[in-house]
Amino acid sequence: MLQNHPIYAYLPARDVARARRFYEQVLGFEPGGELADGVTYRFGNGTAAFLYPTDNAGTSKASQAFWQVENIEKEVAELKQRGVTFEHYDMPDDEVDGDIYTGGGARAAWFMDPEGNILAIIQMV
Repeated sequence: MLQNHPIYAYLPARDVARARRFYEQVLGFEPGGELADGVTYRFGNGTAAFLYPTDNAGTSKASQAFWQVENIEKEVAELKQRGVTFEHYDMPDDEVDGDIYTGGGARAAWFMDPEGNILAIIQMV
């Protein structure tokens, strides 16, 4: 069954070169390999993402992917130092402390890549 296999994220990009600059220079990702005009990135626990060209990039109003972290304050601070701007949403049931929202058993912070994809950092409570 599928639940016994890893799942990977797709990161759509209208401009792969622009997106790569963000992921590699701002977020500090190292490319894992080029494939079909895109690039793969490898992450913890054997997970990965595929950045690929498409005109549909940035059209989703929901998160494309998230990273589960142990210390959200540390990750948010480091990303802000690298120039990442965090998104703010009207979520009346969540507690908000700066850029970090707490609700539903998790703490979260969202940001966008230059392609308009919404990405998140999540710390389970």
